[in-house]
Amino acid sequence: MINIILLGLVSFFADISAEMVYPLIPLYLTGAFGATPALVGVIEGLAESTASLLKVYSGYLTDKYHKKKPIAFIGYAAGLVYKAALLLSSSWGGVLIARVIDRLGKGIRTSPRDVMVSESAQTDGMGKAFGVHKALDMAGSAIGILLAWFLIRNAAAGGTDYQRVFGISMIPALLSLMMFFFIREKKTPRAARPRERFWKNIGRLDSRLKLYLLVSFLFTLGNSSNTFLLLRARSVGFDDTSVILLYFAYNLTASLLALPFGRLSDKVGRKWLLAGGYMVFAVVYAGFAFGSSRAVFVVIFVVYGFYTAMTTGVERALIAEISPPELKGTMLGLQSTIVGVALLPASAICGLLWTSFGPRVPFLFGAFLSLAAAVLLILFFSKDKPAVKAV
Repeated sequence: MINIILLGLVSFFADISAEMVYPLIPLYLTGAFGATPALVGVIEGLAESTASLLKVYSGYLTDKYHKKKPIAFIGYAAGLVYKAALLLSSSWGGVLIARVIDRLGKGIRTSPRDVMVSESAQTDGMGKAFGVHKALDMAGSAIGILLAWFLIRNAAAGGTDYQRVFGISMIPALLSLMMFFFIREKKTPRAARPRERFWKNIGRLDSRLKLYLLVSFLFTLGNSSNTFLLLRARSVGFDDTSVILLYFAYNLTASLLALPFGRLSDKVGRKWLLAGGYMVFAVVYAGFAFGSSRAVFVVIFVVYGFYTAMTTGVERALIAEISPPELKGTMLGLQSTIVGVALLPASAICGLLWTSFGPRVPFLFGAFLSLAAAVLLILFFSKDKPAVKAV
């Protein structure tokens, strides 16, 4: 459990740094560079998808060389480079480059970190382990957002001092890297036999794993970047500082509920938590489509935290459990890659639908796809059975 907490602290400090910046990106792009919602969608989609291919490769390297800690460290170190690139950016193109660097780092670190979490978990407590990690991760996000709000609220009268926030955000990024000195990596002996590429035997993978990869892709097509949620909130009358507080409420809710939902998934099964989370997501996006008052949006952002707590850690636990042990990192990375690839058309579609038909249509589109994903899980995800081991 100590190792899980340390890994959680890595994400805790990294997310303080990241979330001091993330909710400002759409405001920075539209306010400083005059970007349209469509351009914001393209930037976010390109950043996510460009980096997504590294996620499966990072997972493959993790499985092949069993060097989880160094690979994860490199990925988290990219967070510092990201902030430096933001400080140097003078156009939306510079912000795009910075966002790609950030997503490249996430693509590198996610798989080896998740493998370390799963290896540190007890056999019957995978959901709890990922719940602890996600709780610390989201707590860092909440604190980072609150710091961003405080810094912006106390900025000079000339307007939001984005550069100051970008610079200060580098401090927790350094603290995140310091946590690696205390993490112990579980050493796994390398197999003597040559490793076959997983796609050569993909037909032998657990059918539940293949189904969930399909569900992840379908769901993500309607799950556009959170930047659109922030822009939507601003479109109904929230100013920049109020938008950040809404995002704080979302992250705080997810942090408080991640561990309870992770434990619940250990008892009732991952399938029902994930399907329920997708249904909650559909309700949230319907709220974003039809909501018009500030009070409604406060409730919607809080309920959005329920969705994240019900799905993010639980899906990592599910994939870790049903993947072949020698391909655990690769499968975790593959799922992240599939999600990243889907985010490019998802964000682009959302931006184009928003620009062409207004904000209601893209959120209704996302709600429909999330319901479809929930139905697929409920109808076709079979009962537990052993994962295929030899692939």
